Amino acid sequence: MLHLEVLFGLACLVAAQPSAGAPDVLLIPDRVWTGTTDRSENGLAVHVHDGAIVAIGPVERLAVPSGTRRIVLKGATLTPGLIDLHSHLFLHPYNETPWNDQVLKEPQDYRSVLATVHARQTLLAGFTALRDLGTEGAGYADVSIKRAIDEGLVPGPRLFVATRAIVASSSYGPGPRGFRPDLELPQGAQAISGVDEAARAVREQAARGADWIKLYADYRVGPNGETMPTLSLAETKAIVEAAHRIGRPVAAHAGSDAGVRMAVEAGVDTIEHGDAASDETLQLMKRHGVAFEPTLAAVMAIGEYFEHYVPGGEPTPRMRESERAFRAALRVGVIIGNGSDVGVFAHGENAREPELMVRYGMTPAQALHAATDGAAKILRQGDRFGRIVPGLRADLAAFEGDPSTSIDALGKPIFVMKDGAVYREPAP
Repeated sequence: MLHLEVLFGLACLVAAQPSAGAPDVLLIPDRVWTGTTDRSENGLAVHVHDGAIVAIGPVERLAVPSGTRRIVLKGATLTPGLIDLHSHLFLHPYNETPWNDQVLKEPQDYRSVLATVHARQTLLAGFTALRDLGTEGAGYADVSIKRAIDEGLVPGPRLFVATRAIVASSSYGPGPRGFRPDLELPQGAQAISGVDEAARAVREQAARGADWIKLYADYRVGPNGETMPTLSLAETKAIVEAAHRIGRPVAAHAGSDAGVRMAVEAGVDTIEHGDAASDETLQLMKRHGVAFEPTLAAVMAIGEYFEHYVPGGEPTPRMRESERAFRAALRVGVIIGNGSDVGVFAHGENAREPELMVRYGMTPAQALHAATDGAAKILRQGDRFGRIVPGLRADLAAFEGDPSTSIDALGKPIFVMKDGAVYREPAP
């Protein structure tokens, strides 16, 4: 049960947000990382008016109206709000409750309330936009969470939702492997068989509010649980063509090399996980302009929960495989976006992903780009947010220290603004 003080805190947070006609805000940090270069700059301030960035420059040169609210962010670096391209607001860590039990035993109403708590935790961590890739058995509830956030009923990041996701029949879960064959179980995604059902599922999900379509190109369906393609190439193409025809990009869960290659050949826009992708397949991704979200943090979390991994100790085989794929993608020049698969691990700890990106070979600036302007481009939102430049929406965060030189600073948020509204700030 959610504690009453948590719900009261949510209500207070919403009530505290500025209304229309609120005064301008002048943000005065020690440094600003705009997302347009690799380095932070000293001595800059950012002027926000009516939810948008209107000017950036030395504080003494910015002409701001009387009554402007000044917020000093001492010792901090102001950055664009962070973006996580692979999240699951309706899940919580598997070491708390196994995935099967979440889908089969937790009522959808409870999961929806919990998702609002997760959204708040994410926003306060400095993540102002999420691509949420499937409700995992909670139907179209993500569309309602998105609406509640947009209407100011609950605090949370901008959401880009995929609703139910699409899987091949009898190849996801819960079950059928391991369950009685006479049981009809609720499913974690929408199952299809054949090109007609594939196209129909896309149209249904889009009509009910999906911004993105997510498909599972492969899953653990081999004789011994190996990851193998599930959808056919024809089914995958049917999903992609139906989605693109109505303006929805497509994200593909794919872990095997064959699954990744098939999804890329079918025309998907992003690959999620990609652990076993070969150099040849990664080069194909680069040629097709397909972006890669490696979900390194989720792989590590699974290692801790189920594979006896101890932080700082010997990596598990899958951790080594995902690190290899990430380093290869970086070397080949594949577009890499920040996507963590949060929900497998705790919401609000999304910064684990860029930290691992740096550990596995990116510079801090590269990881920041992957979580800001680069991620915004993958979302097709680069003209709305993701950089600190005049004209874009004021989605901003500030962190102790300088994440452009030490990525661990992302774990120390002190200020969060979304669309010009302040959700977190230092104590006076």
